[in-house]
Amino acid sequence: MFDGIQRRVISIWFPRLASDRHLRLYPIEGPFALTLKEQNANRVYCLNRVAQAQGLERGMSYSDARAFCPDLKSAPAHPHQDAAFLKILRRWATRYCPWVGLEGQDGLTMDITGSTHLFGSEEAMVADLRGRLGKAGLAAQIGLADTRGAAWALAHFKEGIAPTGDMLSVLKPLPVAALRLSEDASVALQRLGLRKIGELAETPRAPFARRFGRDPLMRLDQALGTQPEEITPLADPPHYGVRMTLPEPIGLLADVMSGTERLLVQLCAKLKAQEMGARQLCVTLRRVDQDHQQVELRLARPLRDSARILPLFERGLSEIDAGYGIDQLRLEATQVEPLPVQQISHVIGAEKNKLDDLITRLGTRIGLENITRFLPADSHIPERSFLTAPVAYSQADSGWSYAHPRPVCLFPPEAIAGSGPRPPNRFRWRRMSLTTGRATGPERIAPEWWLPDDSWQSGVRDYWRIETAQGRRLWLFYTPQNPGWFVQGEFA
Repeated sequence: MFDGIQRRVISIWFPRLASDRHLRLYPIEGPFALTLKEQNANRVYCLNRVAQAQGLERGMSYSDARAFCPDLKSAPAHPHQDAAFLKILRRWATRYCPWVGLEGQDGLTMDITGSTHLFGSEEAMVADLRGRLGKAGLAAQIGLADTRGAAWALAHFKEGIAPTGDMLSVLKPLPVAALRLSEDASVALQRLGLRKIGELAETPRAPFARRFGRDPLMRLDQALGTQPEEITPLADPPHYGVRMTLPEPIGLLADVMSGTERLLVQLCAKLKAQEMGARQLCVTLRRVDQDHQQVELRLARPLRDSARILPLFERGLSEIDAGYGIDQLRLEATQVEPLPVQQISHVIGAEKNKLDDLITRLGTRIGLENITRFLPADSHIPERSFLTAPVAYSQADSGWSYAHPRPVCLFPPEAIAGSGPRPPNRFRWRRMSLTTGRATGPERIAPEWWLPDDSWQSGVRDYWRIETAQGRRLWLFYTPQNPGWFVQGEFA
């Protein structure tokens, strides 16, 4: 990598990454385990040190773990959050060297070649690394060697720093599993009598390769340094921000809008290249007195069309105080969402775009969360057959699907006079005398016993659609358990 400089690699293994991450947020004393459902069984996913000391192991069923350790506390595991946390650790580790990559689901690998002098020595760098991770509450095992494979082996099986030079002497006493082999390959080698890396290195290669393939030998060569293995750092996520420094200060709204338009064109080009759309934008305006003002815009739908976004900024930009002038504009998409390329036409989507822009304009005044819509809910109970959701963060559904029609206007049940299971011929409702002209029903609806609801504790309801001689079309129901008639809705 560098002429005249020996390559050095650090491997960091976090044996309890998931439990350490959880306990950082929710400290718990005593034995603790994270569980994950696998093949219809709740199994132990990760343990803390106290639980491991009591003989619990990963992969065992949670019921067995509770039998061995009755005071075991647990919580559900979230592997996706653990993966995100590991990426945060990878970015933090770039303070030691620029080349940091992920090592599986619970480790990091770092190429520290040419970076150790910044800390004085390799021992000082490793001590600083271990100390900072310990203060953060993370258990870590660290290995340092000439190759990525040798550093991984030390981190997992013999924590320490290997001297430069002959890696075989360092790896000889370690088990063959230290070569990053699969469990099946490790078991097969052990059954053959090859339990140590030194024994594998002394085995004739040609007969071994014919029987086990080239993977074990390739892993051995990578660990010894005879075959190169690169460390690929993760690329930083794209930054959706653009900036413009002006030669002369500006203060007119037209000039600020013109500068914002130029920035929007550049930003939307970045978003289009990544097939992303902006959900939240922020314009920062720097005045000549070094004061900053910000204008935020939250969109009802992800967008990357500068012509549609620019007018939505006008209200916010018109309220800024330019002071003695603005000499710098910065535009950033603070929240983005995937927006794949779609086929568009002058027929499809025009009305939808106008509605989204209207929602955005209203949202800047009253808040996007306050603009809601009704959506169907999976329940046959009338009061639970819908839910409200913010328009900006939900999609319109195709509508309610019922075997029997439902009233447009639904209200709490209102009692009326009536007896018997058949609808009354005459009744009074809201100070009106009504006569039943036509009755359709009944439709029996039973309560959802798994959800508590005081209004449905009386039992089943028999619903009728009533067309009155006076023109009213009502939705009535009868309660057989506690005889009585009620009006709950009105059809259009």
